[in-house]
Amino acid sequence: MSARETIETEPQVSANRRGVALTLLHQGRPVECIVTTAALEAWFWLEPRASDARVLKTFNDGYRRIRAIAERRLLAHPVMRLELTPDDFARR
Repeated sequence: MSARETIETEPQVSANRRGVALTLLHQGRPVECIVTTAALEAWFWLEPRASDARVLKTFNDGYRRIRAIAERRLLAHPVMRLELTPDDFARR
């Protein structure tokens, strides 16, 4: 599945800089998703206080893993709004 089929909106740094916000399509329905800055720092080597451009590059570099985690969460518990935190990326 291509990124065009799975992302309804382009990722962007949220206004409060708390993370990267985007809308994913899951089973044909839009899901608001935010990947927290803390998750990007903890699991994707984003440096603290990084520029918006760097945050987006880090997000894009880790998109496949981020998407896989989001899909697993949505399959287990379908929601309309999903927030991915550092705990979501810890292997259990």
